[in-house]
Amino acid sequence: MNITVFCSANLLDAKYTAPAAEFARLLGAGGHTLVWGGSHTGLMGLLADEVQQAGGRLVGISVEFLRHKAYEGADELVVTPDLAARKAELLARGDAVVVLVGGLGTLDEVTEVLELKKHGQHDKPIVFLDTEGFYAGTRTQLERMDREGFLPRPLAELVSFAQTPAEALAHATVQQNLQQN
Repeated sequence: MNITVFCSANLLDAKYTAPAAEFARLLGAGGHTLVWGGSHTGLMGLLADEVQQAGGRLVGISVEFLRHKAYEGADELVVTPDLAARKAELLARGDAVVVLVGGLGTLDEVTEVLELKKHGQHDKPIVFLDTEGFYAGTRTQLERMDREGFLPRPLAELVSFAQTPAEALAHATVQQNLQQN
């Protein structure tokens, strides 16, 4: 299964990197392919290293202006002309989306895939790994949108929140398998 992961390209504290590394090892050991932003830096680089060491494949989707940060050991590297094309490729290549901790780029990516799913443009599982409560505010806002009628589909149909790396991978793979059957 191809799992698209959105996450930070920054160096982060161990409280964030340890769960990400565990998720990556589970992904690789499960024989899955990581589809990610293609960077060798920060959390992105750690994720790629761990997936590869655990036996998984790597499909990096970089963007021209960040090409100099591309992960050289990827099984496949795609370089897009701009961020819009990169986001489209990240979504197209994945069977599910898992969101690890990240900044504005991560929020941009996940907001777009949620919006597309809301409008029925895809039905891929989207899972937040809520490490250290990082996405508690996002969850609260999404729940309010759901409660107050801003979402045309129930929130539970759009996204899942996981507390552990194993739970995040299970949500992504189980939901995708259910959709295929």
